[in-house]
Amino acid sequence: MHYTPNEPDLNSSVMKSPILTIAKYTFFEALKNRLFAIMIISLICVFGLIEFVGELAITESGQIQAGITALVVRLFAVFITCLFVITSMVREFNDKTLDVLLSFPVSRQTYYYAKLLGFLLLAVFIVVLVSLLLLFYADPIQVMFWSLSLLCELLILISLCLLFLFTFGSITTAFTTVIAFYLLTRSMDSIRLISESPLLETTSFAQAFIDFLVDAIAFVLPGLNQFARTEWLVYETGSVSDLYPVLVQTAIYTVLVSAAALFDFYRKNF
Repeated sequence: MHYTPNEPDLNSSVMKSPILTIAKYTFFEALKNRLFAIMIISLICVFGLIEFVGELAITESGQIQAGITALVVRLFAVFITCLFVITSMVREFNDKTLDVLLSFPVSRQTYYYAKLLGFLLLAVFIVVLVSLLLLFYADPIQVMFWSLSLLCELLILISLCLLFLFTFGSITTAFTTVIAFYLLTRSMDSIRLISESPLLETTSFAQAFIDFLVDAIAFVLPGLNQFARTEWLVYETGSVSDLYPVLVQTAIYTVLVSAAALFDFYRKNF
């Protein structure tokens, strides 16, 4: 069910602080849809599964549990965040809530950044919930590093969800494109290693072109394989220096993707 605030409250709040008001109601929509209740139930199920896996492990059960938990909750956080962002925006378009908001003295740029802030607040709560589960199996400092990088990862994906939704206008297409993009960026290092394998013919023009193409794609894509790395939790190798490239990439790609999303948003006629 879509969260619709009372119109008098909406009028006065939007006039005073449009970004904070829209962000607040975006976050309240997640509460009203019982998103956090679903997450808590799901994490309890994951906890039971991980405990069962730990009982089966012969050695290094703690490290195995930390690694599997990090993988599962990261994918869970990515899927539920992207799905909620896209479905929430489509529902707002269909319910004409956007038309009502734009009838106020609120620019599309203000609306976009307000939604981005609201979804970021949602991502913060999701990361906090999954991090609480990881504290059972990993060092708290490493969990903190991992959680901050996961939040950065979700921020990039949220901005991509908005871009692809404005571009394609379809839940299925936008969600599929975001997930495909995520899987590609996560596996880019493996693709590069395969393309540079010594078993391949490296002197042919076709192989040289493939190597160039793979390197070019890897250059323009964010290195999400550096975000929320499982080895930080398993081997306790994370440090503050590992967060620097994560923060820089997050800032660059969020700005670029937001600029592209706003360009598409201003071209739309609602």
